[in-house]
Amino acid sequence: MTAALGKSCGACTMCCSALEIVELKKPAGRMCGDCRAGRCAIYPDRPQICRDFECEWLTSRNLAPPFRPDRVGAILMEDPDSDEYWAVCPPAKPMAWRHPRLFAHLLAVAKSGRTVVAKAGLQSWRVFASGDWGPSV
Repeated sequence: MTAALGKSCGACTMCCSALEIVELKKPAGRMCGDCRAGRCAIYPDRPQICRDFECEWLTSRNLAPPFRPDRVGAILMEDPDSDEYWAVCPPAKPMAWRHPRLFAHLLAVAKSGRTVVAKAGLQSWRVFASGDWGPSV
């Protein structure tokens, strides 16, 4: 995929901190050692796993600027191994997905029939089309 017209990561480095990256042995919530002064210091030579990742905000024309991960507090993304839609929050702000604007978006996705999961570190919650939510097993 490629970035939607007019969108770029800008100053957002949330994927460099919030995500667990097994291939780089980087746990969720820890800033990547190559991220300095709010940007990737090795961007032209970054690992392939980083080159391949693009969050939902970056690639979707339907998500407005307030949904950029550093602004909304969560990375919206498709789970690469299932049909789940994820909101990944930094472990330091595990309930950021409960922000009214973000929760309304997650609820709309759940109402469309998708499985929606909010994650923060080792914690996860399922968001149901009814508006209910609870721990995910």
